Amino acid sequence: MPVLCRPSVAVPEHTITRQETLDLARTLHAGHASLPLVLRLIENTGVAKRHLVQPLARTLAHPGFEARNALYATEAKARVPAVVDEALRNAGLTARDIDLIVYVSCTGFMMPSLTAWMINNLGFRGDTRQLPIAQLGCAAGGAAINRAHDFCAAYPGANALIVACEFCSLCYQPDDLSVGNLLSNGLFGDAVAAAVVRGSGGTGIRLEANGSHLVPHSEDWIAYQVRDTGFHFQLDRRVPGTMDQLAPALAGLAARHGRDAGRQDFYIVHAGGPRILDDLGTHLGVAPELFRFSRATLTEYGNIASAVVLDALRRLFDEGGPRPGATGILAGFGPGITAEISLGSWTVTGALAPPRHETVPLPTSPGPLPGRAADLLPDLPLESLDSALPTTAAVAP
Repeated sequence: MPVLCRPSVAVPEHTITRQETLDLARTLHAGHASLPLVLRLIENTGVAKRHLVQPLARTLAHPGFEARNALYATEAKARVPAVVDEALRNAGLTARDIDLIVYVSCTGFMMPSLTAWMINNLGFRGDTRQLPIAQLGCAAGGAAINRAHDFCAAYPGANALIVACEFCSLCYQPDDLSVGNLLSNGLFGDAVAAAVVRGSGGTGIRLEANGSHLVPHSEDWIAYQVRDTGFHFQLDRRVPGTMDQLAPALAGLAARHGRDAGRQDFYIVHAGGPRILDDLGTHLGVAPELFRFSRATLTEYGNIASAVVLDALRRLFDEGGPRPGATGILAGFGPGITAEISLGSWTVTGALAPPRHETVPLPTSPGPLPGRAADLLPDLPLESLDSALPTTAAVAP
C-alpha cells in the first residue's frame, strides 16, 4: 500500500506574536463597534505566534491585487524548492522518481500552476502528471493526501509528491472590517510544506482508505469574495458547530473499515481553532493529548491552511512515531464545508525500495482501481443540518 513519508515544512523568517496582533487591532480599529468581540476571538484562538512572508510594515500595506499576486509567485518559486528537496530526501527518492505532483494553495493564483515551473526547473520528468488544487482551502491538505493515495493505488509502484504553499498574509485586507475578516487577521499564518507518497517502501503512514464528506448547503459558511483588492475571507456564525456534522462522517468511515474512530493511536487533524479539536474530541471520546500535534501547529504557526496536516504529521515524526502497526486518522476541514479523511497505520521499512528513474506506464483506458477499490472512495451518508448552531468565539476549520 502507498506510504505517506516524513514531511518537510518551512515557515518565513518574519513573525508576529499574539500580543502584537492585539495591539495592532486596538490601534487600527479603535472605534470599531465589534472590537471587544474581535479581541476576545483572537485571544481564544490559542495562536501565540505566526510567520509572515514579508515584514509586518509591508504586510499591512496593500499595493493592489496584481502586486500581491506577483509576490505570491515570486515567493513560491523562492521557497518551494528547498522544501521539495528535503521531502524527496526524507522519502529516499529523487525528482525523477515522482510520477504525480499535487500542488495545493488558496492564497495566490498562477496559470499554468507552479507545477509546470517545478517540472521545468527542479528536475522532474516532462511526463510527470500535474494536479493543482486551488479552491478547497484548508481541506486541501487532506485532499492532496487522498488524491495521491488514489493515484498510487491505481498505478502500483508510482510515487506522488504533495506540495502545500500558503501565504495567507497576502490576503490581508486593511479596509475590510467584517468580524470574520478581522478574526482572520489574528489567525492565519504562512508556510510551505511538502511530502512524498511512495508506492512501495518507506517509513510513515500506510494509507489504507479515504473518503470525503460535504455538509449540505454550507457553501457560504467559509468562503472568499473576490474583489478588486483580492481575496476577502468570509466566515459564517454557524462554522463553530461543524463538528456536529463532520465527526459522524469520521466515525462512519472508520466503522466501514472495522475501526473505532475514538480508539485510534494517533490523530493528524486540521486545527482551524481550539474549539474544532475540543468538539471533535468530545464527539469521538478522544483525550485532548491525542490532538497535541495539531494544537502545537496552531500555537506556534497559526492556521497555515492546507499545510496544517503536513506540519502536524511532521511533529509526529519528530516525536519518533508510534509503534509499527499503530492506527490513526488524518483529516482536513475547509470550505464546502468539506472534510477529507484518511485511515492508515504506521509502518517502518528498514530498507527503502530502490529509486526508479523510468515512467510508470498508464493503461490505455482508465478501468477500475486495483484491489479494494470500493474501499478507497466510500460513499458517506449526508447528515441534515441543525436548524440553529451556536454562536461562539470559535474559529473556522
